[in-house]
Amino acid sequence: MSTTATAPTTNEVDVRVPRFTASVTMTVLAAALVVSTFNTRAAAVILAAQGVVFAIGASAGPLRHPYGRIFSTFIAPRLSPPVKFEPVPLLRFSQGIGLIFAILGIVGFWFGMPTVGQVATGIATFAAFIRSVFGICLSRRLFGLTHRLMGKGTPPCCQGK
Repeated sequence: MSTTATAPTTNEVDVRVPRFTASVTMTVLAAALVVSTFNTRAAAVILAAQGVVFAIGASAGPLRHPYGRIFSTFIAPRLSPPVKFEPVPLLRFSQGIGLIFAILGIVGFWFGMPTVGQVATGIATFAAFIRSVFGICLSRRLFGLTHRLMGKGTPPCCQGK
């Protein structure tokens, strides 16, 4: 799952960052699902806001991600030093996958296909739930498969997993 180390490299982040961001993401996505039961356009707007957050995380990385900034500014100083780390490329990839599901959900909610919106949002909510509660990253295997298909071999974070 995560690598244990005494100090992070520039390409790693404390495992508590993605778990925190997944918790906030799960809450936002669950709110979008609840709102979608009575107003799909409002759900699309909530999902669009989360989509922007996903886009920032995918392009700028977990520490520039809005929820990552909240964690590093307000929560991390109150915690013990990190002992486990996650690879940044995997986290950026996960945010990109979240963005894809957010876009599908937005399209579904906005264009009168609430089932499409709810299924896409539900899948993203489930993935965020699994990550936040159990620390399991569902996109890890997809990340490894993508690397292999691109001819880059298996990334270190996915070896033996």
